[in-house]
Amino acid sequence: MTIKKHALMAILTAIALILFIIEAQIPMPVPVPGVKLGLANSVTLFALFFGVLKTDEPSPCLFTTANVFAILICRILLGAVFTGRPAALIYSFAGGVLALTAQVIMKRFITDKQIWVCGAVGAVFHNVGQIIAAILITGTPAIAAYLPVLIVAGVLTGVFTGLIAQFVLERLQKARFMNR
Repeated sequence: MTIKKHALMAILTAIALILFIIEAQIPMPVPVPGVKLGLANSVTLFALFFGVLKTDEPSPCLFTTANVFAILICRILLGAVFTGRPAALIYSFAGGVLALTAQVIMKRFITDKQIWVCGAVGAVFHNVGQIIAAILITGTPAIAAYLPVLIVAGVLTGVFTGLIAQFVLERLQKARFMNR
């Protein structure tokens, strides 16, 4: 792996971490516990799709799936430390890994104009992962009754974060063509 790739991964991890920390400080206007925008996921989606956009020349910083998982895991670990919520680590890890796994699979079936769909799918799987973790930790299967509320919120927020990633990637593609 090149130094440039390492540096870009570190920058993306830092951006995702900053978004995560800022978002953790802002109360959601929705009175549903556990619902949040998930802005850090837009960085994960960006990393997952970076270099996939159609250009005449391949991107020198194309990330592998392992690179994107590394960015996600670093953000989750550092987020738990910096926000002082180590108990949330289990939920973030379960949700994040399941979400990214679903997004990696979805990436094979969508175009670069459908990244928002990948965001929605990832958000739903993130919620499923968190509910599974909560059931395993508490031993209370009744928690699954909360899943439909989280799925609706997840689809809405996932579409939004997916659109952010798609917008940034499209702007980057236009900038590449303009700099030729």
